[in-house]
Amino acid sequence: MMKGLLLKEFYVASRTCRSILFVAVVFFALSFFGRDSQFFFLYPLMMVSLFPVTLLSYDERDGWDKYSLTLPCTRAQLVSAKYLIGLIFGGAVFLLAELLLAVRLFLNGAFDAGAFLSLSSALLLLGLLGPSLLMPFTFKFGSEKGRMAYYLVIVLLFAAIALLAGMGFYTYLEKFSWLVIGAAVLLYLGSWRLSIFFYEKREL
Repeated sequence: MMKGLLLKEFYVASRTCRSILFVAVVFFALSFFGRDSQFFFLYPLMMVSLFPVTLLSYDERDGWDKYSLTLPCTRAQLVSAKYLIGLIFGGAVFLLAELLLAVRLFLNGAFDAGAFLSLSSALLLLGLLGPSLLMPFTFKFGSEKGRMAYYLVIVLLFAAIALLAGMGFYTYLEKFSWLVIGAAVLLYLGSWRLSIFFYEKREL
């Protein structure tokens, strides 16, 4: 059943989120022309990682959330399908961003393993932070109420990025890269479990 749910999510995402994928390609291309390219890698990663929230809104609009109750699947599986499709798309974009970042650093003669790891950990943390914060809220209250939270999270994340970059946050990450990576993974897993709890209690 999980395979069928994932195929459904993939089909809907591939048809409804093409514009976001196009924006991701454009930003990755622009990353080779700007001096400070972190933003060009981070923005598409954050947008793609929020695919599950967009898919939830389509589910509610089309009545899938109620129809799915007649299927031989649990609410935990429905939630898990959203988190897994987020990992699949977000993971693919993250790996592509890592490859392009490494290429850019090599071309500039500035590749350093420690700095690369610190930037990678920052990308991973900020890429997972949005869905980790937003998904439980959306599963608990629905996409209509979640829409305002969606825009609020986007604004707060970019404000935090700008603030941390101005404070030289990336220079301190090298010492704590693995800790940041572990925290990002635990945050996403905790959000996953919390969303299951909320969705199982929610009346549809």
